[in-house]
Amino acid sequence: MNEWLGRLRSAWDRLSARERLLVSGVGGLFGLLVVLLGIVNPLLSASERARERARAADQELSAVVRMRGELDEIQGRLAAVERRIQEGPRREIFTTLETLAGQSGVKVDSMEPQTAPSSEEYKETKVQVVLRGVSLAQLANYLFRIESSPQLLSIKSLRVRTRPDASEMLDVNFSVSSFEEV
Repeated sequence: MNEWLGRLRSAWDRLSARERLLVSGVGGLFGLLVVLLGIVNPLLSASERARERARAADQELSAVVRMRGELDEIQGRLAAVERRIQEGPRREIFTTLETLAGQSGVKVDSMEPQTAPSSEEYKETKVQVVLRGVSLAQLANYLFRIESSPQLLSIKSLRVRTRPDASEMLDVNFSVSSFEEV
C-alpha cells in the first residue's frame, strides 16, 4: 500500500500547478460523485421506500378499521338475532304461519316441512308454503306479518307468478325458517 502511495506522491510532485489544479478538480468531482452515488442516492431511495411502505401501511390500517366497523355491525346484528331466538316465543311454525295467514286474510293451500342444515347451536325448522289466488296486498301483508312476528321467522326463498285465469291474482311459493336453540 505504501508503494502505491509513494508512486502517487512522486507523480503528484512531477505535475505543474495547472495540472495539479485540474487533477484536484477531477478528483473532487470523482469524490463528489462517489458520495452522491454511494451515500446520498441510497439514502434517498431508502427514504422513498420507507414513505411507500408507510402509505401502504396507512391504507392497510384504513382497510382494517373499515373491516372492524363492518365486523362490529355484523356482530351486533347477530347478537340481536340470537336475542330474538332466545327470548322469542316457542311455538310450532305451522301454527304460527296459519295464525298469521288468518290475520292477513290469506288461505294457505299447503305447507310442507323441508330439510334444513343442522348447526351445533341452533335447530332450523323449514317449511315450504304454497298460496293460490291471493292479491298483492294480501301477500305483502302476510309476508310483513311473518317478518315482524315475535317468533324469529325468516323468508328464505320466494317465487311469485300471476295466475293465467286472473292476472290480478298471484300464485306464490316460499320457504320460511324458524330457529331455536339446541
